[in-house]
Order: sequence, then C-alpha cells, then structure tokens
Amino acid sequence: MESPVFSWNPLYDFQLMWSYPFMVNAFRAGAIVAVVAGAVGWFMVLRRQTFAGHTLSVVAFPGAALATLAGFSLSLGYFGFCVAAALVLALMRRGREPGGSEESAATGVVQAFLLACGYLFMALYKGLLEGPQALLFGSFLGITTGQVATLAVAGLAVLLALAVLGRPLLFASVDPQVAAARGVPVRGLSVAFLVLLGVATAEAAQITGALLVFALMVLPAATAQVLTARPGLSLLLTVVLGFGVTWAGLVAAFYWPYPLGFFVTSFAFGLFLLAHGARFAACALERRRDASGTAALAGGAA
Repeated sequence: MESPVFSWNPLYDFQLMWSYPFMVNAFRAGAIVAVVAGAVGWFMVLRRQTFAGHTLSVVAFPGAALATLAGFSLSLGYFGFCVAAALVLALMRRGREPGGSEESAATGVVQAFLLACGYLFMALYKGLLEGPQALLFGSFLGITTGQVATLAVAGLAVLLALAVLGRPLLFASVDPQVAAARGVPVRGLSVAFLVLLGVATAEAAQITGALLVFALMVLPAATAQVLTARPGLSLLLTVVLGFGVTWAGLVAAFYWPYPLGFFVTSFAFGLFLLAHGARFAACALERRRDASGTAALAGGAA
C-alpha cells in the first residue's frame, strides 16, 4: 500500500483521512483533548504550576508502561497513575500559594521516583519496541470508539468541575492571600485543581504521548497569555490554539511518517514564537510613537 500524498486540496484530503475509522476516532479524541488540556492548562500556567504539570505528564509514562506490562487497559494506567500522583502532590503541599519551594521539592521527589519506575516497567516489557515508543511520543493509530467515549466522559467531568470552580479558582490563583481572607477555600481548591490537572494530563498523554503532553498543556496557554491579559478572551484563545495545533498535527502525522507529538509540539512552539515576535514588534512600534510624540512636543516648546 502506497503512502498517502498531501494534495493541498483540503476537502479531498479530509475526505481521504475520514474514510478511515481510526482517523475519525483520532480527530474526535484530539478535539476532546485539546479543549480539556487548553482549559486546565490555562489555569496551570496562571497558577505557576507548570512543574507539577510536567511531573504528571512524566507520571503518565510509568502508568501506561505498567498497563502495557500487565496487559490491562492503557486508559486505566494513565488515569490511575496521574490522579494518584496528583493526590500525593496535594497531600505533600503545605503552603497556600501555588508554585512555592516546598511544592517544587515535593514535585521533584515524586517525579524522580515514578520516572525510575517507568524505566523499570519498560525494561521488563518483552514485546515490540513500538509499544513504549507510542507511550512516549504519541500515536493516532489504534484509537478506538470506546477510548473516545472514555475521553469524552472524563473531559466533560473536568469541564463541568472547572465551570463550578472557575471563579473562586481564578481568585485564589491571582491572589491566594486575599482570597483566603475572604473565606475562599484556597487549600481545597488547590487539591481539586491538582486532581483535574491529573485527569487532563492522562487524557492528553493518550494523544501526544507522555513526554510531549506537557507542551500541549503549556504552549497554547502561554501563547494566549502573551497575546491578551483579559482572562475570558485568553482562555478562549487557549482552547482555539490547542484545537488548531492538535488537528494540524493529526493531518501532518497522517501524511508524514513522524510522531504525532512532534508535530503538535512544533506547531504550538511556532505559534508561541510568533506571539512573542508580534508582541515585541508592537512594543517597539509603541516606543517609536512615544519617542516621536516627545520629540514633537520638545520641538513645539522650542
């Protein structure tokens, strides 16, 4: 069978991709993951808990590796390990402010231990190397309708929880001390958010792979927060960017024999660089206008 050739005709190319049931499932799963990862990732970047997100993405690897070794559902391995690790991180936190030194130390300890466990499970695995490679770098092959349904249920639960917790969580993320003084349960919100982060990480890892899930959760949110400081618009932009890079990555991975996670990460990183370039150009233009205005005023005064 010959490899498909990209025709530059979007209608034809999508018809070709969607003629395969596994690609239909991949696009459905990618859409779910992009929305959930974008929403949770936006709060993660705002709360300065990217190290915790990175740790949970690493934890997805030993969870899936153990599932592969033991022969049970990969989804169970992803969700089980990520949620359990999120609860451990929450219990080890003492301070109210997210991203503190105590949290970083606890996160590093959990990450190191579970990453070592993942390497052990991988060494014990006697099957083909394609299995562990897919766990690390992602694959759109073999995504079943049942997996899509599982992702949809878990994603809906995360989004509903964020809808309920969103306003107090935003308050606690921006100014935890004032929020605590106003009676906001900062500690409880922190625990709840870490659990949601664990679920979102487990979802995204099934598309991008354990090593690159972090990029999908961080880069769209970081790009959106560079472009605008308005919370609602920034959150919406994060979801749109995540959706775009995920679907673009699926198209590229269908036509070229490289890992899906590489394409998703590369596209997201490219948008991040463009956003910073646009912001730098806008700041330079504003400084030039200010300098011109100051010179004009000085000339008029003279």
